[in-house]
Amino acid sequence: MRTPVSEPSNYDGAIWARLIGSDQTTFAPEVARSILELAFPPKDIARMHELSSKAKHEPLTPDEQDEVESYSRVGSILGIMKSKARVALRKATSATTVSSK
Repeated sequence: MRTPVSEPSNYDGAIWARLIGSDQTTFAPEVARSILELAFPPKDIARMHELSSKAKHEPLTPDEQDEVESYSRVGSILGIMKSKARVALRKATSATTVSSK
């Protein structure tokens, strides 16, 4: 008897989060500054607002729900990357200050 196979969830977000969240992952200052400049384009921000507004008044279609979840995963990954970038820049500034004394 076969065990029912559930529909696979989107593992890419979790994998990226583990990869980026790893203590071994550090960013060079130039990379960290570039990451901090990343942002959703206005078209995507407008789409997120559109989906959010629609969800308050009526159910989203399965495709729209998938889109919301994708934006959420990407936003979470971007947040983790930016956090690590800020830490990397603080460490780089700290190391530069210590080495210049």
